[in-house]
Amino acid sequence: MDTLTIGQRTFTSRLIMGTGKFADAETMLKAIRASGAQLVTVALRRFNRERPSDDLLGPLLTIKGLTLMPNTSGACNAQEAVKAARIARELSGSKFIKVEIHPNPHHLMPDAIETLEATRILAAEGFVVMPYMPADPVLAKRLEDVGCASVMPLGSGIGTGHGLATADLLKIIIRDSRVPVIVDAGLRSPADAALAMEIGCDAVLVNSAIAVAGDPVAMAAAFALAVQAGRSARRAGIMSQSEEAVPTSPLTSFLTDSGPIHPTNPQTV
Repeated sequence: MDTLTIGQRTFTSRLIMGTGKFADAETMLKAIRASGAQLVTVALRRFNRERPSDDLLGPLLTIKGLTLMPNTSGACNAQEAVKAARIARELSGSKFIKVEIHPNPHHLMPDAIETLEATRILAAEGFVVMPYMPADPVLAKRLEDVGCASVMPLGSGIGTGHGLATADLLKIIIRDSRVPVIVDAGLRSPADAALAMEIGCDAVLVNSAIAVAGDPVAMAAAFALAVQAGRSARRAGIMSQSEEAVPTSPLTSFLTDSGPIHPTNPQTV
């Protein structure tokens, strides 16, 4: 079986779900089930047992076999991210943490320096750290060195729907990585997810493209199929590209040995 291992946990699904933009908890739960996702991320601020309408932890715990990956969205520096991670572990019981530090609300780009520092601290404390990061091959190796369980480079800006704008850099990260590479942010359609898997990503994380779809449940199922198709294509071996046309039915010896086929020449028919 083709499985994905992160930390000590093994998954059969390579689609990871975000939970931040769904209209309601019921739609979110139906979409997660339709996606087959086994790992979902949820912001610490959505762990609110005093306000059931704003609490996602309770509903998520109703899905059997689901692994929670709290995230530190809203943190502006490493200190805030570490504090959020520790609280999230106490509330959820999960060692998984998505380090997400983007101090500028105008572009939501991850802060590379603070992300590296938070990852170093949390990995040393036994967290399964999955940092959201710029598509930077140098940073990816630094994060490996301090103990991350995976790297999560962006495909494009959060919520932009620009797809794999960073594809060339992603390919370098994939080539050199010793930990799973999970593309996170910017995916718009199942085709983007399939392409991410075709170039060698180990998994994809999708939130907005599913949550804001006209039919989030159907879109979740479509992304699941796309991830499977892209992964299968990668493993099967995708044909190389060529700058010149290559005939699909090349000339064979019977044409050169027997001469051209002509209806008036029975010996060549």
